[in-house]
Amino acid sequence: MTKIKVIIPAYNEQDSIAKVINDIPVIVDEVIVVSNNSTDNTKINAKKAGATVLTENQKGYGYACLKGMEHIAKQETKPDIVVFLDGDYSDYPEELTKLIEPIVNDDIDFVIGARVKRLREQGSMTKPQIFGNWLATFLMKQMFGAKFTDLGPFRAIKYDKLIALKMEDKTYGWTVEMQLKAIKQKLSYVEIPVKYRNRIGVSKVSGTVKGSIFAGVKILAWIFKYSFK
Repeated sequence: MTKIKVIIPAYNEQDSIAKVINDIPVIVDEVIVVSNNSTDNTKINAKKAGATVLTENQKGYGYACLKGMEHIAKQETKPDIVVFLDGDYSDYPEELTKLIEPIVNDDIDFVIGARVKRLREQGSMTKPQIFGNWLATFLMKQMFGAKFTDLGPFRAIKYDKLIALKMEDKTYGWTVEMQLKAIKQKLSYVEIPVKYRNRIGVSKVSGTVKGSIFAGVKILAWIFKYSFK
């Protein structure tokens, strides 16, 4: 039986977090919500919905993901697969079964949920997000021969491969760091087209000019850092 854990970083997602948790397929062994310095009822609502709730007061997407991994590392029985999923209900959690399929059936190491245009709800990705995704994946293709088309946060990876990546980014560079390290370590990977809708609430990254710029800088910094390794 494949053991699956889900890590959900969440910052002030009280209106969406229960919906996300409730839509996660029952095949998942544990849903771990990491409240990233939330000041609303995110933790209460996540706990009521049946999740394991952790607190990470240091703000940053990567900080929250690392907290979730730290929790798993302390457990006696480790999972086969870890799935990362946002807490804003922009992804469709029920598509987790599609994401893990290549790992379970074809022994693929790493799967990205690609937010393809035909499956995206209008307005669900901002123009800076779309351009940033295109630029980052274009540069990865040119510099490393990568076949990624998206930096989608909905992703699944074998647990042992995740640990071997030695993830370190604490903020917005987390997704691209994982993809770059997967390339460098020659992990097998595929993209699976997934649906994407307008999130509940305002994005903490793409919803602000400052957030968009900072995220873009972090992503490009990781790409150029790896181009010289």
